Amino acid sequence: MAYLLGRDDRVTEVLTCTSATEVLQRLQETQVDAVFLDIQMPALNGLELAGVLARFRRPPALVFVTAHDEHAVAAFGLRAVDYVLKPVRADRLAETIGRLAGDSADRPAEVEDLQIPVELGGVTRFVRRSEITHVEAQGDYARLHTASGSHLVRIPLTQLELEWAPARFARIHRSLLVNLARVTEVRTDAGRCSVVVTGPGGHPVDLVVSRRHTRQLKDLLAKGAR
Repeated sequence: MAYLLGRDDRVTEVLTCTSATEVLQRLQETQVDAVFLDIQMPALNGLELAGVLARFRRPPALVFVTAHDEHAVAAFGLRAVDYVLKPVRADRLAETIGRLAGDSADRPAEVEDLQIPVELGGVTRFVRRSEITHVEAQGDYARLHTASGSHLVRIPLTQLELEWAPARFARIHRSLLVNLARVTEVRTDAGRCSVVVTGPGGHPVDLVVSRRHTRQLKDLLAKGAR
């Protein structure tokens, strides 16, 4: 893979490491734009190392390169730019480099941040759509959740799903939409998948992802993480 990276004109230098410890030592000395990680590594695995790198003041972009796809949801929960399966093909790697380089074709179109009118004690307030963490269906109404509370609006969840899809709101359950930009963690345990958002008081809120929506969630995170 280092050979393929070095052949691309958009890549100026390629450094290789054999362990998480060596990666961390190198990053103390050198500022890099991106780190390509395998899942299986000595000592810390790739996911654990990614969690450490995410806490850097200027974290590098993350790309996972592995032979298995079962860790993809967790990888994109760590804001990975891409998840490349082995054996690595030159054209597939070129696509990843394009995402890292910010090729115009890979940039998502900007979406207007709507102001949503909500009623509170006879007073109309406005909530920015970008502040909404998730939306819960309640009959013909929808409850908009933010880090400071929730608001009930008379809009069916199915309508919001269609209208807010360009703003990266995705269906994760028959009664839930989640704002992918507000997802702080993706958890998988014994085949069960859930996402975490920040609720009132800064407390984490765990939202269950149905089995039928897990694959779609992974695909959307893959597209939106770059």
